Amino acid sequence: MTGADLRVASVESLFASAGALLDGHFLLKSGRHAGRYLEKFLVLQHPRFGVELCRRFGEVLAPSRPTLVVGPTTGGVLLSFETARQLGGSVRAAFAEPVPSGGRALRRGWSVDRSDRVVLVDDILTTGASLVETVEAVRATGVEPVAAAIMVDRSVEPVDLGFPLHSLGRIEIPSWGADACELCASNVPLTKPGSS
Repeated sequence: MTGADLRVASVESLFASAGALLDGHFLLKSGRHAGRYLEKFLVLQHPRFGVELCRRFGEVLAPSRPTLVVGPTTGGVLLSFETARQLGGSVRAAFAEPVPSGGRALRRGWSVDRSDRVVLVDDILTTGASLVETVEAVRATGVEPVAAAIMVDRSVEPVDLGFPLHSLGRIEIPSWGADACELCASNVPLTKPGSS
């Protein structure tokens, strides 16, 4: 894919070009099963795809006039830093990481000023759990995020964060409980993504 092609390619085609739209029988974090899986790290290992996705994040988030971009670990680390670079100027980047007591926090000495305009970035929205935890980490600093952007929305239920949530693309991937999984009934081997 050339530079011009990247700018007009759908998010789904970027995943497919990177070999990140997988077919098989997958055990999801939720415990549900699916016949397709989006492996974000197969996209993010290619700088040209990561840069293009973050360019698009910058485009949709620029009207919010951000001063700080925050993403959840792990994929959001790469996304927040490249998105901040795309936004330019003095926009900073940080990430919210899990804490032993549950949830996430901004650690590592990062300060958030009450005047900061914080936007969030994340990779794939399924249940919204990591994004909600990142929102709570920012709110714990006394600042309300102004917008968020995700690479792919594959949620079943709407996720309301209380501020605008932008999606670069939507990819429908049906999933089932193990007891209703046709792939299990057909004895297709089950794979847990990210475990190898």
